[in-house]
Amino acid sequence: MSKLHPTIARVTDRIIERSLESRERYLELMRIEGERHADRNVAMPCSNLAHGFAAMGEDKESIASQRGPNIGIVSAYNDTISSHQPFGQYPAQMKVWAREVGATAQVAGCTPAMCDGVTQGTDGMELSLFSRDVIALSAAVGLSHAMYDSVAMLGMCDKIVPGLLIGGLRFGYLPQIFISAGAMPTGIANKEKQRVRQLYAEGKATRAELLESEAKSYHSPGVCTFYGTANSNQMMLDLMGLALPGSAFIHPGTPLRQALTRAATHQLAKIVRGGGDYRPLAQCVDERAIVNATVGLLATGGSTNHALHIPAFARAAGIAIDWNDMDELSGAVPLIARVYPNGAGDVNQFQDAGGLGFVVRELIDAGLVHRDIMTVFGDDLGAYAREPWLDGDRLAWRDAGPSGDEAMLRPAATPFLPDGGMRLVEGNLGRGTFKTSAVERDRWTIEAPCRVFATQGEVAAAFAAGELDRDVVVVVRFQGPRANGMPELHKLTPPLGVLQDRGHRVALVTDGRMSGASGKVPAAIHVSPEALGDKNGNWGPLARLRDGDVVRLCGEHGELSTTADLASREPAPAPPPEQGTGRELFAMFRLGADEAERGGSAMLALAGL
Repeated sequence: MSKLHPTIARVTDRIIERSLESRERYLELMRIEGERHADRNVAMPCSNLAHGFAAMGEDKESIASQRGPNIGIVSAYNDTISSHQPFGQYPAQMKVWAREVGATAQVAGCTPAMCDGVTQGTDGMELSLFSRDVIALSAAVGLSHAMYDSVAMLGMCDKIVPGLLIGGLRFGYLPQIFISAGAMPTGIANKEKQRVRQLYAEGKATRAELLESEAKSYHSPGVCTFYGTANSNQMMLDLMGLALPGSAFIHPGTPLRQALTRAATHQLAKIVRGGGDYRPLAQCVDERAIVNATVGLLATGGSTNHALHIPAFARAAGIAIDWNDMDELSGAVPLIARVYPNGAGDVNQFQDAGGLGFVVRELIDAGLVHRDIMTVFGDDLGAYAREPWLDGDRLAWRDAGPSGDEAMLRPAATPFLPDGGMRLVEGNLGRGTFKTSAVERDRWTIEAPCRVFATQGEVAAAFAAGELDRDVVVVVRFQGPRANGMPELHKLTPPLGVLQDRGHRVALVTDGRMSGASGKVPAAIHVSPEALGDKNGNWGPLARLRDGDVVRLCGEHGELSTTADLASREPAPAPPPEQGTGRELFAMFRLGADEAERGGSAMLALAGL
């Protein structure tokens, strides 16, 4: 085994030390809960049990007698999200496959599954981040029935996997496997999609032309093919050993996809308590696994949304990781993948070039990840340095081999960049995230007068009026968790991209979110503290910025600052929270939310985690 890189070892040790008390409390709770729920016939009255298997038909007797393990299915199925549509057929299939190994399966519950792609730039986006809390709560409601020996988590996209992880970790005494539905086939070329979007932003393409282009890109069941938050989720599940190896991007409806889901069902029956190979989620998700997830994110240029999600689901396991840890890891982890929007090819081409099997092997060989973690399959993370295939009708795994396309995947010894390209920037404007791996190096430092906005719509109007045709730092504030739920500001990318293409020096600074699909414009995002003041009246520095203040964003030296004297100013008034589209129902989440660096969660904050 390769010796662990000293930076990886140092950061891991720091996280372990910082998390000693909280991790110990968590593991003790899981020990107590596991013992309490080990035998349903002891823990549950007969009436409760009868309610729980009343509708289970031919599986009733097996569940009642505990003849075999009972697998709970938590599904995020719906027809609106293309990646989740295939999950509609999974429960019926999994029940058959469970019976093949003497087990049973029943749907424990369903969770919401919200698509940022559908709600992008609309009112619904203000519910997006907090949907992660709702998903975690929904998973907890389903698992609270205490009928299950292991859990199949069916979910793929943006907030869904982090939400399922948070909810599942509070039942961490149960083994849990995350099951993907796979990636849709490739549509139109990404550069063509981006070209039409920018033409539309300039008024040079019609809405019909834009819709036709988008429909050719997002065109069938399966996850979107760009390397955004959804596909970064799937990558992290492999790096943490929580899914079957290499199962992330296999297309829906294929024999290999079905074979992987069948194997996951069989594995869930095998790794239960009392079966001789017990692998509870609480033991799988430890400090080393959290570091592995972060390293994978950095090595592949994954979504910046995980600067929020990793700290959030780590907290649910009693683990404390912060942006300083992520920044230090970024300095040691080379960028070995370039997938759109950081490169030309999509996740299907990434898979064809070697995919996650190649990535895991390179990271293990370079000593950049912890191989010796408990995984849901195989002896350790080494099982994930392979790719699945069908040897006739038999599911098997093989070495991923060398990169099939070095424009997309490179060995760790000859990377695209020597660092992971997700930098912490900080200064008198707060702390934020800058995804340098998506930006040309000559744009890592931008210093210009700022223009301050409170909404995306204000930016669009100023762009249309020609007011931003210059070197400018666009500041969009009052977009944090407490202000309006921290929506993703993806609609800013086309107009800012146009300004940059016109030769201007442009940057974005915001306390809102941008995704892994954000692209080429330098941006300091997730700025903390957010502009809106907390209950003690502590306003974030962005609230005191004014038009014309000179702002400096520097990814090279990790700087986010202004020359303006902010201390002498009163904060600008925040716009009141909007009503409609159910946003008023989420007031409790906004009021209770903590800062982005801790995950921007009301639920975890109020739970004292």
